[in-house]
Amino acid sequence: MIYREIYTIGDESHACKVMASTPISQRLCCTIPNGGCSMGLDQSLFIVFFVYGLAFFGMGLAMAMEAGRSSVLAEARVLRPLAGFGLIHGMHEWLESYVLQAASLGTPLPGWLPWLRLGLLISSFSSLLMFAYEALRMVKRPLASHHRVMVYALAGYILFIALSALLTYRQTDIPWQNLLDGLSRYLLAVPASALATMGLRTRSLQARNDSSRLSLNLSWAALAFAFYTLTQLFVHPIEMFPAKFLNEELFIAAVGFPIQLVRTVAAIFITVSLVRATQASEEIRQRELFSAQQARLQALEEQESLRRELLQHTVRAQEDERARIARELHDETAQTLSAFTLELASLRNEKLSKPDFRQTVERLQTLSNDMARGIYRLVHDLRPSQLDDLGLVPALRFLCEQKCRKFDLQLDFDISGTTRRLDPLAETALFRVGQEALKNLALHSQVQEGRVEIVYGEKDVTLRVVDRGRGFDPTENFHPPHGWGLAGMKERVESIGGTFQIISAPGQGTIIEACVPAGVKETE
Repeated sequence: MIYREIYTIGDESHACKVMASTPISQRLCCTIPNGGCSMGLDQSLFIVFFVYGLAFFGMGLAMAMEAGRSSVLAEARVLRPLAGFGLIHGMHEWLESYVLQAASLGTPLPGWLPWLRLGLLISSFSSLLMFAYEALRMVKRPLASHHRVMVYALAGYILFIALSALLTYRQTDIPWQNLLDGLSRYLLAVPASALATMGLRTRSLQARNDSSRLSLNLSWAALAFAFYTLTQLFVHPIEMFPAKFLNEELFIAAVGFPIQLVRTVAAIFITVSLVRATQASEEIRQRELFSAQQARLQALEEQESLRRELLQHTVRAQEDERARIARELHDETAQTLSAFTLELASLRNEKLSKPDFRQTVERLQTLSNDMARGIYRLVHDLRPSQLDDLGLVPALRFLCEQKCRKFDLQLDFDISGTTRRLDPLAETALFRVGQEALKNLALHSQVQEGRVEIVYGEKDVTLRVVDRGRGFDPTENFHPPHGWGLAGMKERVESIGGTFQIISAPGQGTIIEACVPAGVKETE
């Protein structure tokens, strides 16, 4: 038998001698007057130990899950020791309940089991001490004066307990297992719980700006740990101060219920408070995630707005350059070519003696006429004068007539709403869309009929180019390099805040629709 120390519990009329290895249930039975070990007390203690262990084990699981993700409650390195404390201490209390049941049934227990229980107890409180240390390390400001006083008081308390244990061990034959059981609570549980109280209270003060709910639950957890600290002063009775006058047996004799019941209540409060704190931290995390997503969306919108603004500048510069080239071709090259053609005509009218020379002049005149028509088409393609002088509708009508003559098409031109001049960028975008859409109709639709619609609304203008040709799958053909024209139309329209849509399917024809705001503000 490992335990040798013997205690006498109760008065002379009801004295009961138990060994230090006697299970707590049998010790507590000795404090009940009129003798006898109550089976009801065994069952009650079993339930107390089970709930006690369940509360801390549940808290350990909750903290372990919280440590596995980004936490507002605390960093992972802080929560892992707390999770370890909950899991290990829960297993310790379940082992106590197993020993209790085995003792009540008279089942013999192996000699190593008490050492296992003691190892779990020391490991759990060591984890709690690590949690308290990491929690206090997170404090970014110096400790408050009352916290410093508490630290000094704990240091003095630890020194006092160590000296008391040393003197007792020298004067009394106390087995190491008994002494370590008491010292694990005196030197580990009490300081660790007190420091955890300080850490949680400090974290609750820091959390006031983030969430009042988080701060409140952390404060409740700190209060529960403070209460739990006091319960750890009641240990198994051993011949040392203060265990001789402050122990579990004297507590139950005084109040009628075991200290484990009080610890269970404290454990439940700790677990509930910390679980609710994790829920509050999850709400904060969700708000932060939502804010981050909103900031990201805002940044993307700003980036898209900047891209559209840049594209507007690019389109405007492109159209200005096209207009300049068109003017130069019209004012200089075309006029020079016209003068050359007139000179050739006058030369042809002269009475020339050589027939070959006359034929050469006629060929040169034909070539110059072809060049003049080509330059005229180039000038119109670069920047149609109708668009600048008359507006969108005349320019599109002229474009339809031109395509009909060139490709032998039959196009219906429909206008709805009140026609009016638009912003130059809007007119240019719709004209270029119509130009590219009619080109695609002529080259790819394999039909000769189509329809062009312009709808003037109050706030926007819509252009539709419709054909009943072979159609295509927009998801396969829209992306470059196979759909540069379609991509260009889309970018032009979206750069001024409009929408571009293609409705098509193989064998079902094609509808190209561009809708732009009626008034587009130019960016300076």
